[in-house]
Amino acid sequence: MGASLARAAQWTSASDSGKGKLELSPMNEKLLNDIIQFVEGFSSKYPEEGRFVFKDPLIWETSIIPSSFSTGYNASDSAVTSNDKDASGNPLLELSGGVLRVKSFAQLTNILRMAKEKRLNEARMCLEANRDPLVKILGPGFATVDSEDSTLIRMVEKSKSDDSAEGAVRLRLLLIVNEFDMKLLNSCFREISKKVRLSPDAVNAEVELLQSFAGEAPNTLLKDIHFTTQLVFSNKCRALPWRQVHGDICYVVIKPHDGDSFCVTASTSGCYVNGGFEEETQTVNFEKKGEVYKDLVSLLSDKSRQFADNIAKKEFSMQEDNLKETEKETAVINDLSSEQEKEDIQTEKQQKALKDAGKKGKAGKDQKKSMQPSLKWRNLEDSRKTEKAQKETKKKVQVTSVPAYRRPSYFGKKTPADDDDDMSESSDESDEEEEIQDRRQDAGSDLPSEYWQIQKLVKYLKGGNQTATIIALCSMRDFNLTQETCQLAIRDVGGLEVLINLLDTDENKCKIGSLKILKEISRNVQIRRAIADLGGLQTMVRILQSPNKDLKCLAAETIANVAKFRRARRTVRQHGGIRKLVALLDVPVNSADIGKDIEVARSGALALWSCSKSTKNKHSIKKAGAIPMLAKLLKSSHEEVQMLIPVVGTLQECASEKSYRLAIRTEGMIENLVANLRSDDSELQMHCAAAIFKCAEDSVTRDLVRQYEGLDPLVALLPQSDNKELLAAATGAIWKCAISSENVARFQELKCIEQLVALLNDQPEEVLVNVVGALGECAQEPANRIVIRKSGGIPSLVHLLTGTNQALLVNVTKAVGACATEPENMSIIDKLDGVRLLWSLLKNQNPEVQASAAWAVCPCIENARDAGEMVRSFVGGLELIVSLLKSSDLEVLASVCAAIANIAKDEENLAVITDHGVVPMLAKLASTTNDKLRRHLAEAIARCCTWGNNRVSFGREGAVAPLVGYLKSEDKQVHRSTAQALYQLSRDPDNCITMHENGVVKMLLNMVGSSDSALQEAAAGCIGNIRRLALANEKAKYA
Repeated sequence: MGASLARAAQWTSASDSGKGKLELSPMNEKLLNDIIQFVEGFSSKYPEEGRFVFKDPLIWETSIIPSSFSTGYNASDSAVTSNDKDASGNPLLELSGGVLRVKSFAQLTNILRMAKEKRLNEARMCLEANRDPLVKILGPGFATVDSEDSTLIRMVEKSKSDDSAEGAVRLRLLLIVNEFDMKLLNSCFREISKKVRLSPDAVNAEVELLQSFAGEAPNTLLKDIHFTTQLVFSNKCRALPWRQVHGDICYVVIKPHDGDSFCVTASTSGCYVNGGFEEETQTVNFEKKGEVYKDLVSLLSDKSRQFADNIAKKEFSMQEDNLKETEKETAVINDLSSEQEKEDIQTEKQQKALKDAGKKGKAGKDQKKSMQPSLKWRNLEDSRKTEKAQKETKKKVQVTSVPAYRRPSYFGKKTPADDDDDMSESSDESDEEEEIQDRRQDAGSDLPSEYWQIQKLVKYLKGGNQTATIIALCSMRDFNLTQETCQLAIRDVGGLEVLINLLDTDENKCKIGSLKILKEISRNVQIRRAIADLGGLQTMVRILQSPNKDLKCLAAETIANVAKFRRARRTVRQHGGIRKLVALLDVPVNSADIGKDIEVARSGALALWSCSKSTKNKHSIKKAGAIPMLAKLLKSSHEEVQMLIPVVGTLQECASEKSYRLAIRTEGMIENLVANLRSDDSELQMHCAAAIFKCAEDSVTRDLVRQYEGLDPLVALLPQSDNKELLAAATGAIWKCAISSENVARFQELKCIEQLVALLNDQPEEVLVNVVGALGECAQEPANRIVIRKSGGIPSLVHLLTGTNQALLVNVTKAVGACATEPENMSIIDKLDGVRLLWSLLKNQNPEVQASAAWAVCPCIENARDAGEMVRSFVGGLELIVSLLKSSDLEVLASVCAAIANIAKDEENLAVITDHGVVPMLAKLASTTNDKLRRHLAEAIARCCTWGNNRVSFGREGAVAPLVGYLKSEDKQVHRSTAQALYQLSRDPDNCITMHENGVVKMLLNMVGSSDSALQEAAAGCIGNIRRLALANEKAKYA
């Protein structure tokens, strides 16, 4: 622990007491949690080492009070000593005057257990007071050193002569601590490596760029920015060597328009404001005065409002001198690159065949010294630039341009982004092409020789005969076409147009060579968009009807790569590609070349898989008759994994549609999907589980999965926690299957719930959503709620209530609500402040989260010890829940009414919600026709009638007559809650008259004979009140 605390932990500078503190940073929090986990399990894992007595006690000021100590300790009002003592008779733990002294790991474990939720703070105070714990545990000879540490070697040498048991324990303890120390350091280094690290080149370029936008003019970004020194070391750093050891690169003085100047330290970990720069002495105060930012622009955007506004508005200009200098640099770089190209052309030798074939194009070669885009490509580029210029004119934004190689992304330039996963067919596509900026290789960039060699091969494709073309295609395939440089080299010189034109020739060899290249390079998002722009998809769709099976395979696989974005998928559909791709799935029974036919079918399934991401394409695929063919391929004896993966992938993509789920079930494919869950291929398992996940929305499918013994392999996939995609699919399938109680019984037998609880930590959100959803369904059974508690799942579930993922919040609220129906579970939820977290989710903007949180609140109120006081302790909580009655979502209204029915059981709370206007708001909902809302609304009205004149107010607000109509519902639960509400309302004479006028007596008389005792009693009570009013009227009439 000493090395990790000294090297990885982040400490503040020395305070008044002369000791630094651990910073409140995510890195330190992770470090502390790892140490706590290590110490908590130390005694049970290493019992002998846990009893080892430290050389000197660890001493720190604690927040634990003497009353927290119980068995094994002698505690008084102000002091505590442990019963366990060392060889000298001194206690291993002493607490006196708020200062704790501990001399063994066993006692440290007990301290952390007693600290409970404060253990993080306790560990922090202990480590701050003992920055090198090994010195106290083993002695000064084991102190952490910066140079090479030979302590362990000396210890091993000493153990050879020391045969005592204590020496062996000490050695084992040192090895355990050293091993843990290495794990901590590696963990911290992994976290650090994930973060963006600044380099001297990046900082210098950023400062230089900001200098070009600095000046006294109001439309500049800054007044001034400069380095503190002009001294530059060989590694391009300006910080002194002894500061470079700490990661410092340079120090920059910045003068914004709207504030005083300040000094910034640029280090490898980011930029932060330091203690300042003294101009007279030329010294920097290195102390950090604020948080760390990823770059200077982020820091300035936070520190200067005017800087941030100018960046957002793009209302800034570049200094003319710098602009001219930049233009000169660009010209020099272009000249250098042109000369380099000449040298490469002269020095590189081509194959003899290429030389002979290339003589025809030599004249064209001499005319142009540098490669230019083809005419068709230039036309596309010009049209795009024209559209973009028109849009910029409309916005009236004037920004002085900066050369492309000098313009960073944070000044408004969009970075290339792939919107391949956009599945919407109806969304606006007007700015689709603007989402991905065109990336072309700069003339001055350091390009590999392959770039120029490929460009020369493209020239042979343009000007050579058939033989030269085939040779050029073969030579081009020898390059690594998966590299972006090679892909863009083909595009930049107009090679894509040539390759697509070759598809219209009559020579199959040229077509095959071209398609093989297009198939490889179309994995690049820019290339696939360029292919669509140049009309390549239409040509490939036509090739799908070719008698040549190799051509059909290659065309389908290329379509599969290109159809990863919305416009390409639409193009395939509009040109009849879906029908032709479905035709490829038909494998003849007695084919002479069955292997090639299967390959054609596999390629067709791959293309359909890509196309099926669009809703309209799914309908076209079904209309073309693909489902029986996919079922045939899934059930065929040709069960090659590479064949099954695209077939199952297409099925699981289409299973989001209800019609497909029905077809998958009726075609008998569930049995095959279950069988393939036992495959050795994890990708196939993942797609099968994902298909079951979507199909299991239907109850019949859930029963089929159980009948075909599919629950067992799903549970068997849970230990594969390294494969997150497979884990997400498996847990999703388990979640949907758990909706059926028969499946839950099988999951209990397989110990599935314990495994699901173990997955509640350290998993991505897509896995957590499914895991929590499955636990929520399993928790509907009382026995499973106990299993979740005993497995330690409730604290993890409550912790997830603090998340932001909407789907996860819906599921976790449902799971917590189900667990809260057990009193013991409810006490744990209450201690962890779970009810308050649930209540806070009522403020969420998502109606599903609001409804789920309100449903979860109901069992919490029912099972809490002092529910009334708990609810009143939430500031503004009652007002919040009453305000939700204004929602337009029926599920929110039903859940809130159910919560109000529970809240109103407490008289004080009922008085408060009455003051907040709950009566007129409930009365306003009485006209609803939704039975679920009717049931809970009637319950809420019945509860609210017990306070003051609320029953009179309900009658005045017109709620009585609609309630009578509820008795005509088919739902028996609506009858019961309505009868109870009418019984309460009938205690007011005016309400009795309204009920009688609406014919309530006849309907209630039929319900008096119900088998539901609560309904019987309420109906009879309501009739009794009406009858007593009638008798009173008669008596008054004849008196």
